[in-house]
Amino acid sequence: MKRFRFSNFMLVAGLLFIYLPMLILVIYSFNASKLVTVWGGWSLKWYFGLLDNSQLMGSVMRSMEIAVYTAVSSVILGTLAAFVLTRIPRFKGRTLFAGMVTAPLVMPEVITGLSLLLLFVAMAQMIGWPAERGILTIWIAHTSFCSSYVAVVVSARLRELDISIEEAAMDLGAKPWKVFMLITIPMIAPSLAAGGMMSFALSLDDLVLASFVSGPGSTTLPMEVFSAVRLGVKPEINAVASLILLSVSLFTFFAWFFSAKAEERRKRAIQQAMDETAGVALMNGPDSRRDPSQKHAAA
Repeated sequence: MKRFRFSNFMLVAGLLFIYLPMLILVIYSFNASKLVTVWGGWSLKWYFGLLDNSQLMGSVMRSMEIAVYTAVSSVILGTLAAFVLTRIPRFKGRTLFAGMVTAPLVMPEVITGLSLLLLFVAMAQMIGWPAERGILTIWIAHTSFCSSYVAVVVSARLRELDISIEEAAMDLGAKPWKVFMLITIPMIAPSLAAGGMMSFALSLDDLVLASFVSGPGSTTLPMEVFSAVRLGVKPEINAVASLILLSVSLFTFFAWFFSAKAEERRKRAIQQAMDETAGVALMNGPDSRRDPSQKHAAA
């Protein structure tokens, strides 16, 4: 009989604390009752009702659009910042630059959102841009916030790489930009994917920054949910949240599946190469390991 372990209990309790509310949310998304806390039987009417709720679906599509833009721009800016911090050890203002890159990680979002709001207002008064706050300003705010996370993730990966591989490629005549695109980028691809998914999730989940820098007609899903929750949770919100959970779960599963297949193919190719090398050595026999001059003397 296995002994009771406190660590196992805490692991199970932690997983239940995280995933049990999500499971309850999914179950209540099939509730036929208009009251979220009262079970009225199984029904799909709230999922079909989403097709008629143009305001809620519009906020979902708007949040998805901003999240995709944020993921792409954050990966680009964060990767460049990480490359500067790891590949250029000394330059004037390096400490200030590193502090500015990591500052959004520890700075409260309220301060960041208020600062960006004042910046956009001042720029609109001075140069006339942005004329109004909307999707563009939310995208800029989310990019400035998420780039720090990407920079930290990519920096950790770049510090683990063997720089001699890049130096060997440049010794063979490759240009620095070609080495970066064909050697460095493929080696840090997992960290880029992790940073992109993190940026997508942070942008999709953000409420504080979007509340400060948004304008009329640019309400995101968190803002829509927050305004609706103050009047009571609607069943449509449970349905939207369930669909988002399903999408994220499917994306995570397929990402794991294809990465596992790629890793399996890589291991199979390495094993095949090792087998071929061993076969060639066996065909040549023990004399293949001797010095050519010794073979000539033996003859």
